[in-house]
Amino acid sequence: MAIDPFTFRMLEEEARGLQTRLDRVKPFALLEPMVPAANLFPNAQSAIERALIDGRRELRRLMASFLAWLQRARAAATPADAQRRLSILRLRFHQVLNEFDMYSDVITQRSEHDNGPWLSGLDSVAADALTLQGQFYELPPVVCHLERGPGAAIRRARTRLPGGRTSPVAVIRVPRERMVGSGIASSLIHETGHQAAALIELVPSLRAMLKPLKEQASPDKDLWGIWDRWISEIVADFFSVARVGITSTIGLIGVVSLPRAFVFRVDVNDPHPTPWLRVKISAAIGQALYPHPQWARISALWEQLYPREGLDLERRTLFERLENHMPQFVARLVEHRPEKLRGQTLPEVLQVQTRAPMQLSMMFQSWSRSPAGMYRARPTVVFAVLGQARADGKLSPEDESVLIGKLLTFWALKSTLDTSYACALTGETLRGGPFTAAIRSPNPSLTIQGG
Repeated sequence: MAIDPFTFRMLEEEARGLQTRLDRVKPFALLEPMVPAANLFPNAQSAIERALIDGRRELRRLMASFLAWLQRARAAATPADAQRRLSILRLRFHQVLNEFDMYSDVITQRSEHDNGPWLSGLDSVAADALTLQGQFYELPPVVCHLERGPGAAIRRARTRLPGGRTSPVAVIRVPRERMVGSGIASSLIHETGHQAAALIELVPSLRAMLKPLKEQASPDKDLWGIWDRWISEIVADFFSVARVGITSTIGLIGVVSLPRAFVFRVDVNDPHPTPWLRVKISAAIGQALYPHPQWARISALWEQLYPREGLDLERRTLFERLENHMPQFVARLVEHRPEKLRGQTLPEVLQVQTRAPMQLSMMFQSWSRSPAGMYRARPTVVFAVLGQARADGKLSPEDESVLIGKLLTFWALKSTLDTSYACALTGETLRGGPFTAAIRSPNPSLTIQGG
């Protein structure tokens, strides 16, 4: 049955209508109004634009192919066959537009007052967190955005998007309620830990290490199996504690402070550790990396907030066994040498010696006298210092919020000006690499006041 003229026109015009709507999808650089300091890293902006350009080119090719087929087959094909092909084309059209909308939601926030530059500053914090000592991987572009809810999440770079392509950037969703305070670092750097772990293939490496322990004939074999199920989230928490110290654990407490039923809930199929145990693990990691009485204090605080009294015997027994087993498990994490790290341990490449509690406290005292030093330091070090000061009772939440807001704005402005300066010298877009610690002309006006 040939396609009659009316049906032919309707099908052709529908395809041409899709093409017209596609032509109205413009690059973000022409759509989103924002101050320069709120811009994405240029490598992130260009990666997103290239991915969407490729998607639009693919759609135009498919549309042209459909229209050419429709002309050739109008005498032989059936209307149902033509409609089937057009329906498939329309689904692909929506997949590409969904990817555009996903990035649009992220980028549109950059036009918000204060939030725009702060998000750009968080991009710099994430880039710093991902920068390891030694070139173990190519640093992926990172984009941060705000979302409601208490927790953070990441769509890692080079993972599959709903439309079938791979994401050209890492998109990190941070909770809006955590802006602005040092607790944002706990969520942000936990998510960058997931990205770093994927780049160095850390989870498969650790699971290979745990496999014989799960299979050995010992009373603890079931505990090794539980650690194995939770390993991806524990690794991200390890990365966070290694980067920002007790800031990570205090921030984690803020995230998982839920009604008791949720804090003590055990789900063996959930990759997230039971919240009550997760805080204990974070403190155990801190004690292993930076031995100090503060970790016992924070663990005791958690016990007071959520005492185990009233739990059934099965859970109390399991929690006690896991807590007693934590030092042995954490020691394995500390000593592990993934192949991708070329013989080094995670603490070595993360330079944890620069985040010892006493050292962080001394840096805070120094910055209280001379705030310029704070603006010269790496962003993750700054968050570690301010979080330590909060834990020590030396910094109030009000002063902390003012400081973090000013620092995020400063890092956003600095990276923007550094990019402009580099482009003027080389004619190339260089922003997005490791965060430059050297500051040519710091002029901070904010002094640090104790809480």
